This record gives sequence, structure tokens and C-alpha cells, in this order.
Amino acid sequence: MGRFPFPHDLRSSRLSYPTAASAEDAQLAFLRLKDDIVVSDGARGFLRTRRPDTPDGVPNSTVSEGIAYGMIIAVMFDDQPLFDALWQYALCFLNVNGLMSWYIAPDGSQALGSGGATDSDEDMAWALVMAHRQWGGRGALGETYLSHAQRQIDRVWQFEVDHQDYDGMLIPGDEWRGQNVFNPSYFAPHQYRLFGEVSGNRDGFGRVVDRGYEIVFKSLSEAQGNARNGLVPAWCNAAGTPVEAFPGAMTNYQTDSARLPFRLAQDFAYHGDERARQYLALVSRFFADIGADQIGDGYELSGKPAPDPRTPQPNPGSAVFVGCAAVGAQHDPRYQAFIDAGYARVRTGKLLARSRYYNHCWTVLSLLMLSGNLVEFPE
Repeated sequence: MGRFPFPHDLRSSRLSYPTAASAEDAQLAFLRLKDDIVVSDGARGFLRTRRPDTPDGVPNSTVSEGIAYGMIIAVMFDDQPLFDALWQYALCFLNVNGLMSWYIAPDGSQALGSGGATDSDEDMAWALVMAHRQWGGRGALGETYLSHAQRQIDRVWQFEVDHQDYDGMLIPGDEWRGQNVFNPSYFAPHQYRLFGEVSGNRDGFGRVVDRGYEIVFKSLSEAQGNARNGLVPAWCNAAGTPVEAFPGAMTNYQTDSARLPFRLAQDFAYHGDERARQYLALVSRFFADIGADQIGDGYELSGKPAPDPRTPQPNPGSAVFVGCAAVGAQHDPRYQAFIDAGYARVRTGKLLARSRYYNHCWTVLSLLMLSGNLVEFPE
């Protein structure tokens, strides 16, 4: 057992929580996730998260994002064997820069995409620091959790933060260096504050925090119709202008974008940044006006519904949209009814539209945050 056994029930004084929130709901969602998407086949003797029904890739493949979510979830639930096995799988697929290749074949024979994905790499780094604080030592690994964390943080800093024309801007991955592209949903300021503490590079990671907030607010404009609704584009440049980051990339508020309220709610909960509160006030008003029962799975920046055409019908809803919206609303007690309604939808475990893997993960992460069980462990 670790230093911080589940449940934690450590509620931030800055947040409001669902009336019916319970650790048991998160526990049940975790068990469903493990039963459906955590597998040993194709995992080279370890464990991986599979994508059974992905609309944009090989069925049952693995992405680094899923490994990272699994690591965060495992350390919160004090599941050291799962954590170690997921990270050991990741270590089997390091690219030339020492970051996990983002896309892996179902049988584990090869990487189908060689680049790292910044959201995954930073989530892994944060999870490794939490593992150090949870268990200490090395577990089943060859080196300590802290050593792995420090190395991962250094690689994020070296390869996934721009140090030239857009100094301090987070870029989408190690193969994007020199490109003027920013994904708002990758922006996790609470993590960079921790990385600065662990690495000693507080000023450098502080620039990442400031530059990220600057771009997020630049991406909200009257010209784009999103100045008052908080609907950030999926991809933009340093000026906040939406860009098609790759052929066919969506620029509206989609399944990536939906994560930003969650990430900024964490920064507000853990650090009280006023910029997080200002952003959350915009996006929470938008979703509360729609109502938790009516939230769709995609919006134009103006707020017009734009559901993902790849989503099978009938559409039961997506945990990443509903859960992250409910978490974002936690910053203001005036949204209590909306928070309660959002929690009630997510706890059913049925909001799995388009990607079971992705929405299983966001069901668990949302229920953890909404119940006071996704916490930044102290040293």
C-alpha cells in the first residue's frame, strides 16, 4: 500500500462538488475500464490500453495517450502493479528522443507513428512524480520513479517546448519543432509548475505557463465568434488563429478541445490561478446554458453544434465533453445544479460515444476529480 491509499477524499476549498459524489462511483468506473481496455496481449509481457473501436486508426491498437491516462488513474487508485506494467510497455517503444512513439500496432510488433505526443508525455511525467510520492523507490522498474520522472521532464522541456521563435510555447510533439502550432487541450499548467519544482527549472516552465495562457485567451475573439463562450479551437498558432495542423484536422471545439476545462480546473484547484478562473467562467456559462443533458460531442467556435460525423448513431454522449464541462464548472458554486446533473450522467458509465477507450478514461478521470480523488500528492 502506498502513502496515499484510495480513496483520498481531499477536496479543494476552491471547488464545489456534486451533492452525490462518491469514491465508489470512481472505483466502479475504474473496474469497468480495466475489464474492457487493459490487456496483456500484444504488450510484450506487460500491460497496455487498447482502442477497440477507434474511428481513426487500427482497431485494438494502443496510443501513448491511453498509457498516460492509465498511469494517472493507476497511481490515484494505488495500483502499483498496473502502473509499473503500463510504464514498462511504454519503455518498449521509445523513439530517438527517448519519448514513447504515439501509435503502436495491436500485436506490439512496431510503432505505427514514431513521434511523441506532448499531452501523453507530460501526463506520463506528472504520473511518474506522483508514483515517486505515492510509493517511492523503483517498484518493478530498473530505476527509481523519480529518476524516470526527471528524465521524462527533461525530454518534454528539450523536445516539446519551443525555445526559438515562439519561446516557451508548448508544441504538439517532438517532431513539430520549428512549427507555429499549439494545441490548447495539451496545455496543463499545473503540471509545468510541478515540473519546474522537480527539475529546478522554475523560470523556464513558468514561461510555458504564461505563454500557454496567453495563447488560450488570444484564441478567443469576436472575429471567431468565441470571445464569450470559451470554445477554443482544436489547433491554433501562437497568435490564437485556428490552423489545420495536418490534412483533415478539425479546427472546431472537438474531442481534444473538450479537455481544456478539466486541465484548467486542476490549475485553479491546486494553485488558484486567476487566469484559469477567468477562462472557466466563460466556458462554464456556455455549457450550463445548454444543460448537462443536452451537451453534444462537437461545436463550431461560434457555439453552433457540430457533432463528429464519425460517431455512430444513436449517440449516447461523450464523457470527455460532459465530464470535463462539469469539472470546469466546479470553480463556481452557482453552477451546483449543472455539476450535479453532469455527475449524474457521467457516473452511469454509458457516455462512450465514438471511442470506448477514450471515454472510459475520461469517465474515470472526471469521477476522480468530481469526488475529490484526483489530487497532487505532497512530497
